[in-house]
Amino acid sequence: MKLEYTDWQLISYADAWQKQTELFNEIVRAKLAGEPYTNNVITCEHPHVYTLGRSGKEQNMLLGEEQLRKIGASLYHIDRGGDITYHGPGQIVCYPILNLEDYRLGLKEYIHILEQAVINVCSHYGILAGRLSGATGVWLDGETKHARKICAIGVRSSHYVTMHGLAFNINTDLNYFHYINPCGFIDKGVTSIEKELNQKIDIEQTKSLLRYEIEHLLAGKKL
Repeated sequence: MKLEYTDWQLISYADAWQKQTELFNEIVRAKLAGEPYTNNVITCEHPHVYTLGRSGKEQNMLLGEEQLRKIGASLYHIDRGGDITYHGPGQIVCYPILNLEDYRLGLKEYIHILEQAVINVCSHYGILAGRLSGATGVWLDGETKHARKICAIGVRSSHYVTMHGLAFNINTDLNYFHYINPCGFIDKGVTSIEKELNQKIDIEQTKSLLRYEIEHLLAGKKL
């Protein structure tokens, strides 16, 4: 079983979605045919874009098409779980495309691993992050009135193969979250490592830390 790490750098959402889908379909095909395949962990950044998941509500996008054009953003309806979120420069988007059966994982435990990887990266920067009951993703002060999300998670799984993944705010322009109800919440905030530490962060170093944490957590589950 091989695991390959790739960084697509800054890539349009449409191109990334197509490439993800191709990798996903190839793993599913090879798995069902009993042929060898490679699991993948992709990192990248996107130009300004909003994505609305299968269970998302249109009213959580607060702008119309013309207003979206004015802020240089686009909107995609996609096939992951979850509601609406934002992707943009300064945010690490990570797409693990994995056969979960190789790691003896169910979907819930897999999402827990993604959350834990981000929590561990935050800890590296001296930021105490955690979970919020009833919500996926990674939060700061999650169980208080000051709860703010630093990482959104939305995953699709078929034949125990995953696609989509997480969006981790590093140096993200948080103003773009003002145009949506992030992940459907109207009473909680968003944040980034930059905002919490009041300084720009080396995003390439943070990508390396995230890849290490994901690999380390998956290694403990490998068959």
